[in-house]
Amino acid sequence: MKTMISRLFVLLSLPLIFTFSSAMAGDISIIDPYVRAVPPGQEVSAAFLQMENSSAETRFLINATSPVSKVVELHSHVHDNGMMKMRRVEAIEIPANGTTVLKPGGLHIMLIDLHDGLKLDQKVAITLEFKDGSSQVIEAPVRKIMMKGMMKGGMMKGAMMKEGMSKDGMMMK
Repeated sequence: MKTMISRLFVLLSLPLIFTFSSAMAGDISIIDPYVRAVPPGQEVSAAFLQMENSSAETRFLINATSPVSKVVELHSHVHDNGMMKMRRVEAIEIPANGTTVLKPGGLHIMLIDLHDGLKLDQKVAITLEFKDGSSQVIEAPVRKIMMKGMMKGGMMKGAMMKEGMSKDGMMMK
């Protein structure tokens, strides 16, 4: 009899557990997600977005995955010995009742070892995983992005390569 009651309790509790997990993911609104368009043959790109947390608790993005690349990492840019460098981070904080912006030159999601080239306006599925166990799948369109300092006709290209910047305008380690 105890076993039957225990099983019944578990079965009745499952919808509450799933609702609670979904509600946690629902506290985070994703605004204007997009992926950087890169030249053919480029194996790395980045995703950017804004995360708004409507809950009274701080949330943490701890992982992301995407079918367009073998590896997906959370990254930040840090100033190290006079150079901006990308570094992997374990988590990205979204403050209680606050906003965190992932943007070029700041926090971002790296898409590493792309399976195929990205096409303008292609929708890229990205699954965002949060510390509380919840997750959200977003679709981010591929967009062409101009970096600060870029000039018409690629005049800055040679200078960027000298300074350790990749063709897509990202600083390399």
